[in-house]
Amino acid sequence: MTAAEFLAALKAEGLTVVEVGDWRHHNRNHKGAWGPVNGVMIHHTVTSGTAATVRICRDGHADLPGPLCHGVIAKNGTVHLVGYGRANHAGLGDDDVLQAVIDERALPADNEANTDGNARFYGFECENLGDGRDPWPAAQIEAIERVAAAICRHHGWSERSVIGHLEWQPGKVDPRGFGMAWLRGLVRDRLKPSTTYTVRAGDTLSSIAAAKLGSAARWRDIATLNSLKNADEISVGQTLKLPKK
Repeated sequence: MTAAEFLAALKAEGLTVVEVGDWRHHNRNHKGAWGPVNGVMIHHTVTSGTAATVRICRDGHADLPGPLCHGVIAKNGTVHLVGYGRANHAGLGDDDVLQAVIDERALPADNEANTDGNARFYGFECENLGDGRDPWPAAQIEAIERVAAAICRHHGWSERSVIGHLEWQPGKVDPRGFGMAWLRGLVRDRLKPSTTYTVRAGDTLSSIAAAKLGSAARWRDIATLNSLKNADEISVGQTLKLPKK
């Protein structure tokens, strides 16, 4: 997808997005291919502090120029876009894993590093020390889930197109602190078509529309379908009918 479609897909999934500089044209395309893209790869940063993390992921290091991903997912769930195109995030990985992602089947063990992952995956770095003790706030986990679902939804992929760096490249441990099978389960559930929705605390019609229909602007469709005269008058436990996507 284009950079504009990428941004729109993330926003339609209900994410808070910050655009960092000229992220749309910040890439490593002059060093190699970008695409065909087949999946989404999740990392942890081994850093703390959102501002410093975003700066590192955008600019990189002396021996590894940026961008180091396409987006940084902060502790509070905000997604900071730092690049679009080829990024130095995946490195060489296992061709059998790539084929499993393309086929959307269970992943084999990664035991080779023979395939360029920077050309084939969207990459998201998540702000975390990666020591197994640094917490993963609920807002951050939900943002990771939404990011992955947004991209899968756009491409028509299932949750099997979402992998961790540790599943791609031998010796990598990221993301550490949650299981990728568990995360894929969250993504799978988010991608399921829904016909009804039970209102939870903190919900609004806009947030429900963003999460379930892919666009906050479709709150009017929910209001119309449920004959709601006042869109603000929804209550916890109320069952709403959802229109088709």
